[in-house]
Amino acid sequence: MSLPTSPPKWAKESATTFHIALSFIVFLFLDFLETFLCLLFRFLDHYFEGKPSRCYCENTRELEDVEVSETLCGRRNVFREMGFLQFARKREEHCCSKKVGGHVTHRWSDCGCECCVSWMKIGDQKLHVVVKEPSQSSIEDTRGNPTENVIFLHGFLGSSSIWTETVFKNHSNHVKDNYKLFAADLLGFGRSPKPRDSLYTLRDHLEMIEKSVITPFDLKSFHLVAHSMGCIIALAVSAKYAKFVKSVTLVAPPVLPCSEDGASFTVLNRLAKRRLWPPLLFGSSVMSWYEHLGRCICFLFCRNHRMWESILKLLTRKRDLPFLVMDLTKHTHHSAWHSMHNVICGGAKYNDDYLKILVANGVNVCVIQGDKDEVVPVGCSIYIKKKVADAQVKIIPNADHNTVIFGREKEFTLSLEEIWAPSADTNSVEE
Repeated sequence: MSLPTSPPKWAKESATTFHIALSFIVFLFLDFLETFLCLLFRFLDHYFEGKPSRCYCENTRELEDVEVSETLCGRRNVFREMGFLQFARKREEHCCSKKVGGHVTHRWSDCGCECCVSWMKIGDQKLHVVVKEPSQSSIEDTRGNPTENVIFLHGFLGSSSIWTETVFKNHSNHVKDNYKLFAADLLGFGRSPKPRDSLYTLRDHLEMIEKSVITPFDLKSFHLVAHSMGCIIALAVSAKYAKFVKSVTLVAPPVLPCSEDGASFTVLNRLAKRRLWPPLLFGSSVMSWYEHLGRCICFLFCRNHRMWESILKLLTRKRDLPFLVMDLTKHTHHSAWHSMHNVICGGAKYNDDYLKILVANGVNVCVIQGDKDEVVPVGCSIYIKKKVADAQVKIIPNADHNTVIFGREKEFTLSLEEIWAPSADTNSVEE
């Protein structure tokens, strides 16, 4: 019986060439579609809100905030560079000369249901935080050991449910009795505020975590656990509160090796390269490179999420849909678009400095990632190990970007408890 042979070299080269050529054609069409949608949304925004929308289609638009990513304006588009938007800019000047009447509480293309806009009724805007108190009545047990605090941060297009529906349900009795857990919906996601005037920079996310978790609960020491995009925010928080942080656990962290100059574009081209395959990469590239196409997709799905949820419930015959499905629509295009660019891409130039601060302060850094992760390269974990020699790195076999947690909730939770245990034991000795 003959052994199976691998495809010949010429076949692989032909397939690669075909993929590159097809990608070029598809993304050329998407460039044209993006230009058309820019004109369409300017017209619709003027019609519904009295003024055309501001977008990042003009490379000449000034970015005053240093924390705003260069990728917002620096994305290349063949048709835009050919001057196809000159007419639209002239029309915008004419439209802006008119008075704008009335106050729009939310964008016409965003959902205005009670669930999506309930945060607007609250005076002092804070993040939605799920708090799980220790089961003991006092914050100190009979031995005088203080309660441990853990802050959980979710990833892009997620919510606190990623933790409350998995980790929170699988803790040991020791953690239930002695740990206080905080799972926050990040700014612009889940049930947290989604302000239109925010640019969702790394600083904006950090300040909201301070305002909603660290300050009101007077946390003097805590652990951090974060997934995907939340890892960048966790690094910012831990660097600022290095004296308070006991450990930082980064799950599938998008921390790429890149110089400060051009760091944002390095991340964009690595995590959202304009290719058709694999499908996750194609989806990331469409939502990251095309502002108006992404807004159109959000208009179809996020604005009409109640309709899609009803259809899915009817098809699956289930009263409650999986929380991962529900989380996909709990944002606005404005919040998702800016968080993607200003946190994941724009935050890249700060990562090395954050890691240096953690090393200098002896913070315990742990990294967990699946070896089948198609969203974040496994090289990100290896890079963190190079920067933080004492970091614990666990590469999980046959796990991808999400299944590193889902499907192995008990094992994952046990790993977290093992990470937290040394610092708790140290506190006991010091007491």
